Amino acid sequence: QVQFVESGGGLVQPGESLRLACASSRSIFDIYTMGWYRQAPGKQREEVARLTSSGNTHYADSVKGRFTITGHNAENTVYLQMINLKPEDTAVYYCNIYSSYGQYWGQGIQVTVSS
Repeated sequence: QVQFVESGGGLVQPGESLRLACASSRSIFDIYTMGWYRQAPGKQREEVARLTSSGNTHYADSVKGRFTITGHNAENTVYLQMINLKPEDTAVYYCNIYSSYGQYWGQGIQVTVSS
């Protein structure tokens, strides 16, 4: 069974930065996309950023220009650099890997932006 280790979350003030990291416990082959989702209290889980196997990226409008996704397919790691964080970015963030073998989720990591 694949497990993920997520790190980098925490409590920051508005305008500060965080870098989330997600690493798989074992190799995942034939990856289509690697991404990050988030879920705020009382809201549905939403896609934040996606990186395709060809290197294309997609971002939610709310984070464009502030978040950057990078990843290494061969190492099964994915990162999310977040700058200029806002209170509305507060949520539990989940990494996601979608491959021909299925869809895999991290356990979630809390990001709180508050003054």
